[in-house]
Amino acid sequence: MRMAITATRRVQFAAGHRVHGHEGKCRHLHGHNFVAFLTAAAENLDAVGRVIDFGVLKERIGGWIEREWDHGFVVWRDDAEALRALDGVEGQKTYLLPANPTAENLADHLLRVVGPQTLAGTGVRLVKVTIHETENGIAEATL
Repeated sequence: MRMAITATRRVQFAAGHRVHGHEGKCRHLHGHNFVAFLTAAAENLDAVGRVIDFGVLKERIGGWIEREWDHGFVVWRDDAEALRALDGVEGQKTYLLPANPTAENLADHLLRVVGPQTLAGTGVRLVKVTIHETENGIAEATL
């Protein structure tokens, strides 16, 4: 059996979204102070004894989150109503997600799209993303 060793980095960001089709108040445009836990795995430790330097996870994936999501709105690309509303705000940072921006879909996007792009060439892979949308609302995507 192959064993993987993991390292996890915590990244905080503030972003807005709305859950299209939600039956409650989350159907409205609103925001959260999200916390993402990014878990990378490797079959072997590096020469220093690490999976990957925590600063590399912060720089690569955390940097992507800061550029694309932090202090912006994550919007489902098919949510025409939200896109119209945000289009009226000059300079609004908007990220078009291919799925409804639930915490589950944000975690999945980081795991399956962002992780492979940002960690290419490091010899490690992102294997789990845990998103705390609120203190009590947590979603997780795992490979």
